[in-house]
Amino acid sequence: MTAREEGATVGRAVNRSSGATPAEQSLGKLCEGTFLSLWSYPRLYRDQRSEGRTEGKEVADLIVVFENDIVIFSDKRCAVPSSDDVKRDWSRWLRRAVTKSAEQAWGAERWIRHFPTRLFLDRQCTQPFPLPLPQMSTARFHLIVVAHEIAQRCARALGGSGSLMIKSPLKGLSNHTEPFSIGDLDPSRSFVHVFDDTSLNIVMRTLDTIADFTAYLSKKETLLRSDQVIVAAGEEELLAFFLTRMNPDGQRDFAFPSDFTGVVLTEGNWEGFQAHPQRLAQIQANKISYSWDRLIETFNKHALQGTQYHGAPGGVQGTERIVRFMAREPRTRRRMLAEGINELLSRTPPRQRAARVVAPSRPGDPFYVFLLLPLQREFSYDENRTARANLLQMYCRVVKIRFPEAEDILGIATESGLDRTSRSEDAVYLDARMWTVDDESEARSIQAEFGLLTKTREWGSVVQEYPSAERPALGAHVRVGRNPRNKQCPCGSGLKYKKCHGRATPGP
Repeated sequence: MTAREEGATVGRAVNRSSGATPAEQSLGKLCEGTFLSLWSYPRLYRDQRSEGRTEGKEVADLIVVFENDIVIFSDKRCAVPSSDDVKRDWSRWLRRAVTKSAEQAWGAERWIRHFPTRLFLDRQCTQPFPLPLPQMSTARFHLIVVAHEIAQRCARALGGSGSLMIKSPLKGLSNHTEPFSIGDLDPSRSFVHVFDDTSLNIVMRTLDTIADFTAYLSKKETLLRSDQVIVAAGEEELLAFFLTRMNPDGQRDFAFPSDFTGVVLTEGNWEGFQAHPQRLAQIQANKISYSWDRLIETFNKHALQGTQYHGAPGGVQGTERIVRFMAREPRTRRRMLAEGINELLSRTPPRQRAARVVAPSRPGDPFYVFLLLPLQREFSYDENRTARANLLQMYCRVVKIRFPEAEDILGIATESGLDRTSRSEDAVYLDARMWTVDDESEARSIQAEFGLLTKTREWGSVVQEYPSAERPALGAHVRVGRNPRNKQCPCGSGLKYKKCHGRATPGP
């Protein structure tokens, strides 16, 4: 698979919608920044011709499909009533903005589970959804309601950012009577995350990879459906705790002590997190990682537009299988991979060849081969591109010799030299699970003939998620204690929190 910048042979393009309203268009751009264009699809339709209809019906405002994760967004802009009765205003807004959107999200999940092959990009249902959906037995659905207009009213009433409070004791839509508070809309169905204008931007701009974003949603769902009583002054306060705690497996998690029956996350944690020197250092260090995103989007763009130089077998689905490995990577590892490519480019003269192999950081990660190859003036552009793609495939085969444990090997190639006005990229994939004796023999012959990876040196890199600072470690500032905005226990007992679940909560 190669990206093509000039003289492209146009294949079949994938025509994605951009959204019908400004709010949907804004959501689409935000989702592309997190999930990238190949996996983010605004306004999908379901085929209803069997029901006698001539046009399809919109399934959801935006759907993301990435491996086993399916994220469904329902976006609703609904004015908040303004009267002297705050509870009544809240009830009316909740019914119009949240309940209807949640029903749409549940309906979209139900349709996909029952009719996964009947999703289309257009209302006429002539363009099938281009990516394979996971087996429904292993699919993980994440439902998100984006409810606009409420943040300003919430800020006026409660102060703070305007983010809705999160209270795990609120179970079922009929029990959501407390203004500006969200819990579990329906424990009998898939969990629905309710984001307002404030929390949507905070979460998606902070967790801006599919791996980081879905990990947070999954851990949050588990937390709010656990036996612990959780109250957070806003989504961002919950996020701040998540980003500063690890579970015993070394994963970001809500690592509350198991003997705590009630926890309150007060205001100020997010502000403290954002201002911490280690967080500021992380933001600075992550800047280079977005070149990895841009590389993925280069391949995505040409796949969606049908302008690849050499298309992968299987068209868009074949390309998706390759770049999916790159898009799996969380933000911190993208930083490390981008630094690896950039360092190789910076130290390799424009007329020299260079290659680097990057081993996995975690089980299941691929081996990467980065290849830099200058264009040879005596050959045509097409001959150069073909030769580079073939050489990249050879490198991937030789990697299997050097690292017999390798199963997924992904090769990425470009021109040598850091300062170029134009650049092209190639990507190839080798599934080494079915490696045979003949494959081994052929790979050794290639290595001997072309001298690939015969003279190597070890290159290692340790990347800290939060670069060190002189201040106390990130997370020490997070405050867990009584919530000054809620004097009664959120469990609904009618007792003061300090006399109920608050007895098991650590002091501020």
